[in-house]
Amino acid sequence: MLKFIARRLLLALITLGILLVIVTLIPNIAPGDPARKIAGGTASPERLAQVTESLGLRDSVATQLGDLGISVVTVDFGDSFSVAAGEPVMSLVFTALVNSAKLVGLSLLIMVPIAILGGLVAAYKKDTWIDRTIVNTGLAFSAIPDFVAGVFLLAFLAVPFEFFKVQANPPPGASVAVQIQHLLLPALAVLMVYFGYIARITRAGTINALEADYTRTAFMRGLSTRDVFRKHIARNALQPTVAVLGTQLGYLFGGMVALEIVFGYPGMGNLIIRAVDRADYPVLRAGVLTVAIIYMIATLCADLLVAWMNPRARLNIGEDS
Repeated sequence: MLKFIARRLLLALITLGILLVIVTLIPNIAPGDPARKIAGGTASPERLAQVTESLGLRDSVATQLGDLGISVVTVDFGDSFSVAAGEPVMSLVFTALVNSAKLVGLSLLIMVPIAILGGLVAAYKKDTWIDRTIVNTGLAFSAIPDFVAGVFLLAFLAVPFEFFKVQANPPPGASVAVQIQHLLLPALAVLMVYFGYIARITRAGTINALEADYTRTAFMRGLSTRDVFRKHIARNALQPTVAVLGTQLGYLFGGMVALEIVFGYPGMGNLIIRAVDRADYPVLRAGVLTVAIIYMIATLCADLLVAWMNPRARLNIGEDS
């Protein structure tokens, strides 16, 4: 097990190193003068020189890469230039990260049980009208972009019903219930987009588990459906679902830009897009790297969970150790 974890961590570090190189090169290969974009067209030569020095653009790429690595280790990316001038970058990232965590957490609480239940029901009712209804509904929802789903929910829920809020960002000091009320529509939009994908993955895994020899043997031994599902089907059927959810977690933190814009929510995706728009490279670097690290951690946790759910994988890991 330790060797398995070590290999996964080494792969994550290599991926992070490649990403550090790419993020370092962004201001160096971007068209135009990054300092001019940040300081503005009417900035004085002294201001341009100050911004250039702050970005480290006068240093070699290797030096910039080393400085960025130190920033990651020390969790210090300096101050924002234009998104929130003078504010510490990590303060902005932490605030956006907390907001994204709230939205992602509520979205998963709603989406995962419903999608998995839909996949399980579709598998048990394979080739019936129930199966076809769940699969086709999921396919139709999956074809809808997330921002279209958000606009659809705004039009059909927020407008006629006061309970649903147009703005996802709750007022300061709002209770947990009020925060959930404000986040409900974007969470439902995530459900619409991901329901079909997760349900189909769960359905396929469940069908494979139901048709496996160990399942037939368990039924022949007289075990009840509940015991067969709990002991033999659940772990094997849900392994692909767990793996998919782990890989999608990083996207949920940083990729819901359109949804965050539609609902006016200050999450990680919104922060990154504002950093791109205003050429705030310290914020952009910190935001991209934060999302990447979350993605790596989520993927590692999903791999470990799948290994725990799969006896054969656990055996292979134990042999490696």
